[in-house]
Amino acid sequence: MMSILSSVGRIATRYSAARARYRSERALLSLPIELRKDIGWPEIVIDAQNSPRIGLAP
Repeated sequence: MMSILSSVGRIATRYSAARARYRSERALLSLPIELRKDIGWPEIVIDAQNSPRIGLAP
């Protein structure tokens, strides 16, 4: 029983972290591109096979 609870806890922690990261990315992506460049936020790279990914700006 304890193993199941610890597994659920780990899954919940990972889900919470992923949601926080997603919210942060959305907030940063809503900023104007000039401001994103000033703070060093990476550019978006569109991959034809996958969804848009965050990549490092040159």
